[in-house]
Parts: sequence; structure tokens; C-alpha cells
Amino acid sequence: MIVIVDEREMVTQGFASLFGREGFSSTGFKTDEFHDWIGSAAGEDLKSIGACLIGQEETKRLSPSSIRKKTGAPIISMLEQNSLSNTLELFECGVDDVVRKPIHVRELLARISAIRARSQGKENSAYIDGLRIFFDGRDPEIDGEVFPLPRREKRILEYLASIDGRRATKAQIFSAIYGIFDSDVEENVVESHISKLRKKLRKALGQDPIDSKRFLGYRLVSAA
Repeated sequence: MIVIVDEREMVTQGFASLFGREGFSSTGFKTDEFHDWIGSAAGEDLKSIGACLIGQEETKRLSPSSIRKKTGAPIISMLEQNSLSNTLELFECGVDDVVRKPIHVRELLARISAIRARSQGKENSAYIDGLRIFFDGRDPEIDGEVFPLPRREKRILEYLASIDGRRATKAQIFSAIYGIFDSDVEENVVESHISKLRKKLRKALGQDPIDSKRFLGYRLVSAA
């Protein structure tokens, strides 16, 4: 889930729509709402945060260092106008990156992926049995060839690749893909997405890289 903090609803809703088209869940807050929420949110909810995108003025009102005590997600501030002094001021506040609007959401996703990779000492992609999975919204590749997937299936595959072989429950996958505030979608939809994804991967790879255990969840595994 990508969190967008801006006083203007048109901004948060606009970004939410654009991220949604890429298959990424997001939610918008005003500054005070975000401050109150992150201060009281449960640990599992905080783990669902993939990145925080914060407006220029909102960054100055919030404390990125205090946000980082709650979540290790990348914090990116969004400038209204290009200005060296403003850029330096925002970096001094403790953000991971500063971008200028307008900016394409795919560039934001690439920046988020790069920040996470650097902080965790990882690459921007994962490789397993001929399957390369990217963390910036791109379709995966099989033996170097693009393997197109619907956005939700692609996000599930990316999420499983990001957790380093650990198991994820249906609820955890749902929170990562749909966000914790989406009450319009049933959690069981995850099972349908995973079933379709496994069928496609099995056909393309000759084996199923997703291991499932009842009550324990799902994980990516190698055939080796």
C-alpha cells in the first residue's frame, strides 16, 4: 500500500487512480489524519506500507524521522516547483528522495524500488528458475522474454518475491495488494488471483514456483 499525504483531495485521489491502474493499492491522508493514524496503527497495518509520498508543505509539518520509527518504507517528498533551496530543505527533513510534480507513477515506482533495494542490500529484481520478477511494476520475464500478467497477479508475484521465501497469509497478501482500507473487495479474491497465476506459471515454466500450505500461506520456492 502506498500512502499519499496531501491536504488536497484532488491530489490524493488523482495519484490513487494512477497507482490503481498499475495494480498498486494506495490511500490518501491529510497531514493531521496521517499523523494520528501512523501513531496508533497496529504493527501489521504498518507493515503493509510500501512507501510514503508526502507533499512539500506536508513534509515540513510532519517529521520523517518519526515516521521512520514506525515504518522502514521509503519516504518521498513531492515538490510543487523546482528549487534548490526547497530540495535541500526537504532532504534535511530526512526524506529518502525528492521529486518534482508532475511525475509519472512508473517513475515513482522505480524510485521506490531503488530505495528499498539499497536499504535492504538487494537488487531491483528477483530471479528463480528462469523467472525474473521486477519490483517496479514491470512485467516479469521468463528466459529473457516478457511474460505479461494482469496487474493484480503481477503484484502478488512481486510481493511474494519481496519477502525472501517467507510465507505470506491470504490476509497479508490482501493488505499488500488491496490496502487495509478497501472494504469493497472480499479477501477471498486473493485465492482466485493466485490460482490463475499458478496455472500460468506452471504452463510457462513446467513447474509451479508457488508453494501453499493450509493455514500457513504461500511462498515462492525453487525446483532445485
